[in-house]
Amino acid sequence: MVAGLRAVAAVTASLASHAGVEAVLDRIYAARGVADRRLETRGLAALAAPEALSGLAEATEALAQAIGRGERILVIGDYDADGATGTALAVRGLHRLGARDVHYLIPDRVREGYGLSPAIVERAATFDPHWIMTVDNGINSLDGARAARERGLHLIITDHHLPGATLPQADAIVNPNQPGDLFASKALAGVGVVLYVLIALRRRLAADQVALADLLGLVALGTVADCVPLDANNRVLVREGLRRLNAGQACPGIEALLLVSGKRSGRITAQDLGFQVGPRLNAAGRLADMGMGVRCLLTDDRGEALRLARELDALNRERREREAQMQAEAHAHLSVAVAADTLAGAICLMEPHWHPGVVGILAGRLKDTYKRPAIVFAPAEGGALRGSGRSVPSLNLRDTLAVIGERHTGLIRQFGGHAAAAGLTIARDDYPRFAAAFVLEVERRIGCGPYVDEGGDGPLRPGELTLALAAAIRAGGPWGNGFPEPLFEGVFEVLEAVVVKDAHLRLRLAQAGGDGPVKAMVFRCTQAPKAGSRIHARYHLGIDDFGGREAPCLYLAQWSAVSPDP
Repeated sequence: MVAGLRAVAAVTASLASHAGVEAVLDRIYAARGVADRRLETRGLAALAAPEALSGLAEATEALAQAIGRGERILVIGDYDADGATGTALAVRGLHRLGARDVHYLIPDRVREGYGLSPAIVERAATFDPHWIMTVDNGINSLDGARAARERGLHLIITDHHLPGATLPQADAIVNPNQPGDLFASKALAGVGVVLYVLIALRRRLAADQVALADLLGLVALGTVADCVPLDANNRVLVREGLRRLNAGQACPGIEALLLVSGKRSGRITAQDLGFQVGPRLNAAGRLADMGMGVRCLLTDDRGEALRLARELDALNRERREREAQMQAEAHAHLSVAVAADTLAGAICLMEPHWHPGVVGILAGRLKDTYKRPAIVFAPAEGGALRGSGRSVPSLNLRDTLAVIGERHTGLIRQFGGHAAAAGLTIARDDYPRFAAAFVLEVERRIGCGPYVDEGGDGPLRPGELTLALAAAIRAGGPWGNGFPEPLFEGVFEVLEAVVVKDAHLRLRLAQAGGDGPVKAMVFRCTQAPKAGSRIHARYHLGIDDFGGREAPCLYLAQWSAVSPDP
């Protein structure tokens, strides 16, 4: 009788726990505009139809004829993770669909700059291609398109960046953000645009037997690493890519990158792609040659893939060291204004010894720390400066640069990007004038800052802070830009606080009415609260599996001391 009652009680508790998890998840998804969570389980059939993607028919017809005639196709990608995964996807997909003569080329960040520049067209001509197909670039490459045309090269542009007032002349342009395009998802990454081209090309060639779904791991990696908004369409792409990665369907390159990142298939999340795999792939384009990253993604030799992944891992460690030094110098620059409470509404910095491949990361760190849009410059060839910027949600950075360019003719030589991130080139002597114009335009648009995003998912009650909820969140999403990982808040008592590895903070916290102590971590923080004090924390709920035993863990995004009760 007693055993039966215990069994009933256990079942009742399990049902209550499940209902509690479901209620929290419903609240999380509703806050992100998803009224019915069942819609998040739909597979590839839920993808936006390709027919509305303008330029797709012209691009696939051109590629079909090029394949039929055996003409050489040269894929020109970009030196970031989106460009690398998109290039690898294009090469692999075109080969599968019958192209026998496909090559690729990645611009040199310093010598040739971003996109289809005249300089990269000159190098492309040495491959003697009939067709150039851009990936993740080209929509603003008017001079490069003209140079290709003058050399008699046919051009297909696939891109996702926002276009300027004039489009380049090309045989076909596939970009969901070009004028008049009716495609449902404007947030496609460059690799996502390539996938749609391949899907349409397979249909045009009546090659339904050709498999493409096993390449979705590349799409997931590029989409997450490029930080494009995870709208409903991108969530399908990432979710399906993760499903295949976790089923062991990663190409050898991604498999090796996961290995050197300390990750294994089975529990790979979007956060793993964004914070572990993506940075290692990006390191090649930042400090060396992204051709190394593309080779890693294209090889089918697991030994070669692991060798390249280890080289990328070493480059990423070097990148972190450079970034740390640049961050220290940037904070030193800004500390005087912070102390005097005179920090402007936007940040613009440059040092002649800073590395051009790291300025984008530094801009992002400064934006997060100071809650202001930030652009960081480093020297480029020919007396130029190349900058990379990151913005707060209330400011469209690409549009801001466009206005500055219109009001100050000749100040910006070249620019492009998105609302949240953009790049540009200016003359070195024009840096002071640009910095002043940037601050003025930002403050005109959104004020003097700081621009704090107070969004979040509220508190969790004691009975809700569970391993079951942490596991459900990990299995949900995918979480990322535009569909943020749940961010909770609450007041906790500090039972223990220890600085580990001279860089991070490990805590044990107690929640009033909670079942017991809970683990917590704060990364890149060495300021520890006192044991016995209370803190207000904003945190992500994750899982700590140190020692093989899983437990809920709070990953603190922010914390502040709570004054004792009077």
